[in-house]
Amino acid sequence: MDLQLNDKTVVITGGAKGIGEAIVRLLAKEEAIPVVVDRDSHATDKLCEELVTAGYRCETAVADLSEDGACEKVVATIKKVSPHVDALVNNAGVNDRVGIDDADTEMFLGSLRKNLLHYYGMVHHLLPDLKKTSGPIVNIASRVALTGQGHTSGYAAAKGAILALTREWAVDLRHYGIRVNAVLPAEVMTTLYREWLDKLPNPEEHLANIKKMIPLENRMTRTEEIAAMVGFLLSPQAGHITGQHLVVDGGFVHLDRSLH
Repeated sequence: MDLQLNDKTVVITGGAKGIGEAIVRLLAKEEAIPVVVDRDSHATDKLCEELVTAGYRCETAVADLSEDGACEKVVATIKKVSPHVDALVNNAGVNDRVGIDDADTEMFLGSLRKNLLHYYGMVHHLLPDLKKTSGPIVNIASRVALTGQGHTSGYAAAKGAILALTREWAVDLRHYGIRVNAVLPAEVMTTLYREWLDKLPNPEEHLANIKKMIPLENRMTRTEEIAAMVGFLLSPQAGHITGQHLVVDGGFVHLDRSLH
């Protein structure tokens, strides 16, 4: 399927690794112009250099979006390298395990800064451009917003708020032709996921138990599968889809996990 994204400038936060990287690679192959926003300058430069060497286009804007004023600054940087912005993928965040019994209010607020506030900030500062292009927005949320996980109040609160904002913005921005949707991954093998897994006493046994609970093929979701859904939602092929929460998880959330 031709996603008709050629020459479209798409901003992807947290775009240097994991799910964000997969989205960037898909967009580059679709002949879009991904703008990678990430705090890891080394990973950001390495990814874009690889893509450019392969004949694709890519732009970068290095920033830690959890810092005050970062969204406004990074949008100003983006406008210097791109005359227009055609879409936004809000993806940056981390499951920082800020719980209810072992953290304080400041830690909770810090988790919201890492996982929620920049979603609002990026949309707010890019909105004049997105209004001109009727540019779609995709927010990466998490199955934690639907199921809970335990010991991660900050992350759960942020991801739940992202689902609410997705529908709020879909209403607010409908008159500009801006579609807003959310994608909810569940068990996806990323670098961060692997690092968390390796800290457990029996990581491979734990991974095997997780896979058993994923009804479709008893396997983890691939980052490329999340990227494919995001690419579709950004494309004109999804021209009448807005305000939706799409769970890409092999049935982990909604199907009976006892199925084998």
